[in-house]
Order: sequence, then C-alpha cells, then structure tokens
Amino acid sequence: MTEIRMVDLRGQYLRLRGEIERGWGAVMESCRFINGPEVGELELALAEFTGARHVVTCGNGTDALRIALMALDLRPGDEVIVPAFSYAACAEVVCLAGLVPVPADVDSATFNITPQSAERAISPRTRVLMPVHLFGQPCDMEGIMALAGRYGLHVIEDNAQSLGARCRNSDGKAPFAGTLGTIGCTSFFPTKNLGCYGDGGAIFTNDDRLARRIRMIANHGQEEKYSHRVIGFNSRLDTLQAVVLNVKLPHLPDWNEARRRVAAMYSDSLAATEGITLPQAARGADHVWHQYTLRVAGNERDRLRQWLASRGVPTMVYYPMPLHMQEAYRHRMRMAGTPEVAERLAAEVLSLPMHTELTQNQIEYIAVTIKEFFATSGACPE
Repeated sequence: MTEIRMVDLRGQYLRLRGEIERGWGAVMESCRFINGPEVGELELALAEFTGARHVVTCGNGTDALRIALMALDLRPGDEVIVPAFSYAACAEVVCLAGLVPVPADVDSATFNITPQSAERAISPRTRVLMPVHLFGQPCDMEGIMALAGRYGLHVIEDNAQSLGARCRNSDGKAPFAGTLGTIGCTSFFPTKNLGCYGDGGAIFTNDDRLARRIRMIANHGQEEKYSHRVIGFNSRLDTLQAVVLNVKLPHLPDWNEARRRVAAMYSDSLAATEGITLPQAARGADHVWHQYTLRVAGNERDRLRQWLASRGVPTMVYYPMPLHMQEAYRHRMRMAGTPEVAERLAAEVLSLPMHTELTQNQIEYIAVTIKEFFATSGACPE
C-alpha cells in the first residue's frame, strides 16, 4: 500500500502537469505576472460556475474577509457574530477592522453556526453575521438570511472550505454556498477543494455598488491609476496562480464527487464503531467534504491520534481551541453566553485523511486501525 497522506497535492498535480506548465510558460513569455488576462478569465469563470454576478480575486482568503468588512458602512465598535468553533481568520479580521467579534455556539452534528445560536448573540450593536461553512458543509443559509432580514444585518459568508457546495432551500432552489449573503469569500490555499500553488482568494457579490467598492479596496483604493477614492490596500491574485485555478476549476465538480465517495466509504467502514461519532451531512445538505472529522469520546482523541500515527495514518485536529479561549481574542470579544458545544468539540474532533487520491484499500486500512484501537481498549504503544 502506498504512503497515506493527509492531503496529496502531488498526485493531483501530476495529472494536470502538462496543462499547468503550458499555461505557466505562456505567462513567462508575456511577463504579465500581475493582472494578466488569466486573472480576468478566472473571475469570469468563477462567476459563471457559481452564478454570482461579480467575482473579484485577491491575495488570500483572509484578505477576502477583511475587504468584505471594509466594503460595508461599519463603525468602530459595531459587532460581528462569528462561530466560536472555526479558524481564527474570522475573528482576526473583525478585530483588525476595529469591530467587536461575538462568538456564537455551533451545532454538535454539523459543527456550523445556526440561526438559533446566532440570534441568541444579537445585540443592538450587531451589524454583521459571518457564518463559516465549515469542513465542506453549508450552514442553514435560508434560516440565516431570514434572520438577517428580520434584524437588518449584513451577511458575509466565509466559504473557504465549501466551494462548490449547494444550499438546499425550501423553494427547491439550490444556490451555491458563498452566493447568498451580502458578500461571499473563499480561499484558494493549496489544500482547499479548489487550491492554487500559493496563496489566493476571491470575493463574490450580487451587488453592483459593492463590487465596485471591493475592487477598489483590493487595489489600493483606486479605480483609476493614482486616483485613490477609498482607503484600500494591495491584495492581488498573481497571474501564475490564476493559471493553476483556470486549469483546476473545470475538475472541481468531479473532485467534490470523489470526496463524497471517500466520505461514504469511511462512514460505511466505520459504522457502529463504539467510541466515535461519525460526521453528518445535514438533511438535504450538499456536503463537499473538505474534511472528514470524527468526534472521539472519553478523552481518547489524542491517544487515538498517536495510535494512528504509529501505524502510518496522519490525522489533524481542526481546531483544538475555540475562538473565545484564544489569548488574542478573548478580551476583545463580547460574550453572549458560554459556547459549550464549541468547547466540547475542540476536545473531541479528529480529522482523517481526505483528498481525491485516497484509495479504497487505504480507507479500509484506516478504518481497521481505528477499530483495533477501541478493541484493545485504546492501548497505545510505548
């Protein structure tokens, strides 16, 4: 059996190598490394793929969130509701903008913020809801958008992990995650479902005025060279990265489907295994499985992780500490109750290898190794 990798970027690259390197060669010949035509081609392709009216690429996913906040008419001290269980970028950009992050608890089955938990965190100073579509599964955007409408709030979707996932609405429509809010943001970090070979990000909106403002902010606040209309900064996707993404984007639906097959094999192989809770797709949800994340009961998570590592199975813990307990943010947040589910998840979650190159033999080996751990009462080798 070949080595099991947490993410196998090389295997995917080898299948696309010729096309990518031809595209890179064309860029090297033109020397249009910044804002080459491939960048505009990517923005149009992403708009066509998602149905978003406007797409603006930028330097990375964190910049996308920061630009989104800067594009709205917010004032220092305004509050932004973020999930307590997520990567730090959502709280980071809120603080950098002089705003106040308010952590809301998440659902124990989907790991996502819910309309109910978000509503409990709303105050008279709340201006923005920032749902994070975590691990490849969209939040309940129909409920979140209804909540935002009732309270007059903006919605910024952090869709860094769920590009290509659809939100199932009661009207039968299935729009893509990242296209329903005021602004949607994504990341093209190499390990994402659609990743480049460096940093990259994009911003989605259906609002013409906001799109114009977003594009200016990402370009030093200028619409025309040396005419700075708003405060901005420099955040650009370089042309070489756009080449990679243009090659990869047509493959994204097939890759997401391959991830669904991997997740189904994991769930079938691990069904009824005592000591773990398998990840769940919400009813009607279109999960794209950026991560396959177990919950491990009885304080056994770290011992199981060591057991797997000793047998050649890499794992990751996303995320070992909820945002409200992080030193950088805990004194900058307004707390609206204790996010107990987030704290419990941080102690229990364990992500297994997940990528398009995983084989059935590898998945079965991982499942058997997990079962052996619990069959031996978690006895960990010295």
